[in-house]
Amino acid sequence: MKYIQVANLRVAEPLYSLVRDDIVPGLDMEADFIWQTLARLVREFAPENKALLEERDHFQALIDDWLKTNPSTGVDSTRAFLQEIGYLVPEGEDFQITATGVDDEIARVAGPQLVVPLDNARYALNAANARWGSLYDALYGSDLIPETSGFEQGQTYNPARGEKVIGRAHEFLNSHLPLSKGDWNSVVRVSVEDHSPVFELADGQIARLLNSELYAGYSPGESGIRRVLFRHHGLHIEIQIDPEHPIGRQHPAHIRDVVLEAAVSTILDCEDSVAAVDAEDKTTLYRNWTQIMRGTLSSDFVKNGSAMTRRLNPDREYLGPNGQPFSLQGRSLLLIRHVGAHLYTQAVTTADGDAIPETFIDAALTVAAGMHDLKGNSRRPNSRTGSIYIVKPKQHGPKEVRLAVDIFCLLEQAYKLPPNTVKIGIMDEERRTSLNLKACIREARERVIFINTGFLDRTGDEIHTSMVAGPMLPKLKIRSQPWIDAYEKNNVHTGLACGFRGKAQIGKGMWAEPDAMKAMMESKINHPAAGANCAWVPSPVAATLHAMHYHQILVSARQDEILSQPRANTDALLQLPLLGEMTLSPQEIQQEIDNNIQGILGYVVRWVEQGIGCSKVPDIHDVGLMEDRATLRISSQHLANWLKHGIADKQQIVEAMQRMASKVDDQNAGDPHYLP
Repeated sequence: MKYIQVANLRVAEPLYSLVRDDIVPGLDMEADFIWQTLARLVREFAPENKALLEERDHFQALIDDWLKTNPSTGVDSTRAFLQEIGYLVPEGEDFQITATGVDDEIARVAGPQLVVPLDNARYALNAANARWGSLYDALYGSDLIPETSGFEQGQTYNPARGEKVIGRAHEFLNSHLPLSKGDWNSVVRVSVEDHSPVFELADGQIARLLNSELYAGYSPGESGIRRVLFRHHGLHIEIQIDPEHPIGRQHPAHIRDVVLEAAVSTILDCEDSVAAVDAEDKTTLYRNWTQIMRGTLSSDFVKNGSAMTRRLNPDREYLGPNGQPFSLQGRSLLLIRHVGAHLYTQAVTTADGDAIPETFIDAALTVAAGMHDLKGNSRRPNSRTGSIYIVKPKQHGPKEVRLAVDIFCLLEQAYKLPPNTVKIGIMDEERRTSLNLKACIREARERVIFINTGFLDRTGDEIHTSMVAGPMLPKLKIRSQPWIDAYEKNNVHTGLACGFRGKAQIGKGMWAEPDAMKAMMESKINHPAAGANCAWVPSPVAATLHAMHYHQILVSARQDEILSQPRANTDALLQLPLLGEMTLSPQEIQQEIDNNIQGILGYVVRWVEQGIGCSKVPDIHDVGLMEDRATLRISSQHLANWLKHGIADKQQIVEAMQRMASKVDDQNAGDPHYLP
């Protein structure tokens, strides 16, 4: 790799060229100023970053020693010990977050959130454009409608399956947009008269909306109404009318589609779902982010034999109930997730060749690129309120949150941005953050806009932290342990107690089975029911379907109910998911080992060999799961724990790896790029 000497740094040539040619044009700053700012970050904060990582190791050593001598300790003594060593800090007085300039998609609108790897431009564009999704397409292409005889998807459109789709869409409309008489099954014509929707029924009667306030506007077409817009629970529903369209011709009222406002926000990921290691990889990430902030990102691909180009969708234009024109955002609000503080990189080094924290480069370059959106340089604006949204993962406690805040403060000063322009999302995925969540939020109270939970990373850190305490339960049994429930509830309650309602997102984790939409619809309604105003989904189709849950549950009302309830029992957060007196059969042990190893191998061959950071990977039962590096984290920690405590031995692990390698080879036999 060729390096450029600048600002007492050695910068890999691809990054240097990217800043000079892509990021700074239009920002009224010189390329070298970006590197000078990064050099200042390294001077001022690299020693602190190093010290905080050393503190992690220090705490872990103290916990290991304590658990060795206190293997069956109770919650009270555990809490006292963690307080004594400074791992658990005082919560302090109550407070309310004060972030301002937060877009409604984060502050006020509850809905699905996509997470996609930023190194794939097409995926990033698909996610950004998933703000609006076809309910017809989502229902037609998913297992919500069984493929029984006569109702298969097939290679061409199946009108019988289409009838099922229309019926399910009518059920949705009847539930959330009820009519004053009749129902949507009997509507034969939709029109707008005197700026109000009118529905003609099959028997000749005229119906209106039962609640006229749900009507939001319409778009006229050449031969009548083209789109009618409604707003329910803060999310829009669009009825599209086209008598010439094949689907419109099939519908009695010529409704060609029901379009839902779906992926309200999206996290473009630089972390666990990408395979970004060196300077060239990082350049791809930063270039895609820069172009999406400029509104110029595009992706060329071939679909069904035809060349296509994907770009960011424009805004959607309507006439309001008062007859005045207005527009709605055509794209998901975009956040970017950086890497954790523990990763160091050679993409940029000190003058002496020492690696620097990768997240420092993430911050300096992505904030600069985000300024194109703030300065009006974008063809497709992102934030309407002048904010840049950054999600910070893998933070251990309030000191590390404070460091992230200090870095953002320095960048705002250097780039001449108003204070708190850069907003922070706090991933609640490490044990020390969970136990100190209120203190973490306090450190970022002027700019925090997001907290969330996730089973894989959080459980991986739970196992890692308590590694020496004893063997852990199998992973599926860990899911039902008291600490998981307490973790999920504490995240919501703490966020609400700190004033997140109407100001910030409280999120829930990913649904990992993109083909199992029926199961998702049965399960994921628990997320808005728990008071979370966003939850992660793996695809635009999943976002469209999950959006239906937010029409069933008014999250703001649910949050009010939760605020009036007693706080979750945080003592349960200190109850370790140990095997204890439970005995496992040899078959159960082998099944768990095989499951962990197949998960590791199935993901890592794509990550390392093909540079695919996140994809649908067959599990041990050949069910496709969306996997990223959190899969490796929990599976490796679980295996290490069982090795340490004699539940498994090295020979057993190696033999299982050999058997699972053959299975993974078979599962990838149809991939011409796969290396067995």
